[in-house]
Amino acid sequence: MKIRRVPFDHPDAVKLNDEVQSEYHVRYGDGGDATPLDPSDFTPPDGVYLIVYDESDAPVATGGWRTQDANDEGNLDGDAELKRMFVIAQARGRGLARRILAALEEDARAAGRTRMVLETGTKQPEAIGLYISSGYEPCAKFGYYRLYDESRCFAKQL
Repeated sequence: MKIRRVPFDHPDAVKLNDEVQSEYHVRYGDGGDATPLDPSDFTPPDGVYLIVYDESDAPVATGGWRTQDANDEGNLDGDAELKRMFVIAQARGRGLARRILAALEEDARAAGRTRMVLETGTKQPEAIGLYISSGYEPCAKFGYYRLYDESRCFAKQL
């Protein structure tokens, strides 16, 4: 498995983003995550986007972080917001999400971010389990879905 930095609008990133959006729609019935994202959000040093490729060079997992500072959506200065963590169904159970999460935390820390934050939902129990087992704790809600009952927000000091 190889982890590569790619632009958020790279064809493999778009493909995996389409897959995760489809999964969100199945789980929540809302068409997918409507959080506004721009490819420039994931341009170093203000963010990064990673894809894991398998032995045959197929994209199998993804995740990114983007800079967030104090704003009217509840973020704090120094935040790095985790976005689009996803592992395709055929590659789950191999620890890829944990590997990409660790790589994203390391990158955000090196960029001077002090806290990694994320928003997930109640219909993603495996994501919640990953984050809690990786040292994330519930935090005040922030972001696009902060007013939704199914939204759950977590944070970890970097």
